[in-house]
Amino acid sequence: MRDKFWELPLERLTAPEWEALCDGCGRCCVLKLEDWDTGEVHYTDIGCRLFDDRTCRCGNYPLRKQLVEGCVVLSLANLPEVASWLPKSCAYRRLHEGRGLAEWHPLISGDPESVHAAGISMRGRTVPEWEVAEEDQEDHILEDPAEAG
Repeated sequence: MRDKFWELPLERLTAPEWEALCDGCGRCCVLKLEDWDTGEVHYTDIGCRLFDDRTCRCGNYPLRKQLVEGCVVLSLANLPEVASWLPKSCAYRRLHEGRGLAEWHPLISGDPESVHAAGISMRGRTVPEWEVAEEDQEDHILEDPAEAG
């Protein structure tokens, strides 16, 4: 990978560079609820059934789209339409909006644990989706917006 590839336009990144932008926070892998009246997206602490909240990674990344209905495989093509529901802290969203990476991002800090140390990640903070009945999902909305982005 090139030095500081994250400073290039997103369309110039290689596939491994694109993947390396993920900070490993796991926020994109929690259930989000949309308010039908306002369109506002609310993050929950409910992890996708494939989400491992010890590692903040997908348990089956290559097959996630086939295994989880509604899983969005983020790409340069769909980033403009999905950026608004990504956490404000997300590297993809930040770069799409021209904000650059946060100081705690592992590519900046050089430490993959920095996202967790900064309190950005969902490590150890989720409940599996199979443990929450659909009618109880609203009880899991994260009240503090900082918890989601």
